[in-house]
Amino acid sequence: MCMRDGLLAGFAAGLLAAGVLALPATSPAAAAEGRYGFGTPATPEELARFFAIPPDGRGLPPGRGTVARGATVFAEQCVACHGEKLEGIPTPGIGGDKLVGGRGSLATKTPVKTVESYWPYATTLFDYVKRAMPFSAPGSLPDDDVYAVVAYILSQAKIIGPGDTLDATTLPKVAMPNRDGFFPDPRPERRLYR
Repeated sequence: MCMRDGLLAGFAAGLLAAGVLALPATSPAAAAEGRYGFGTPATPEELARFFAIPPDGRGLPPGRGTVARGATVFAEQCVACHGEKLEGIPTPGIGGDKLVGGRGSLATKTPVKTVESYWPYATTLFDYVKRAMPFSAPGSLPDDDVYAVVAYILSQAKIIGPGDTLDATTLPKVAMPNRDGFFPDPRPERRLYR
């Protein structure tokens, strides 16, 4: 038992003794099988709300988006926070981040952290836009519009061409400018959490 496990066990024992923590009563047979008498298995529909798109694109939904459609969606849904030229709106509590520019600036005294300069994978941009945007209605954009907005942002950053189309096949192949700017975490204790 490591020190952390010992501290947690001691904390839980203290809560049980104080009557703050109550565990459900289970039969020895149920406990041996790992069942504790509470909770229900998550349904596929419930799990569908939780996703993370890895760099290889596993889990990307069907759909496609063009830069031209992305310009329209951006103007309707994003410009109020991110500006007409994706320059960001620096008003605290209201404005959104700058999305383009800053390429090569991260190692300088004045780094500019944007999709273009910082993010290593285009799939991360898709994942973030799908879950968190637009700010006023997170997760409300149809998948085709998410692909389109991502295409527009990447086109404005000159990462893809103005006539390109993004989908589940092409998006993971986009080579982001800072793809090689990250390196594996060398700490050996990190292996404990894989």
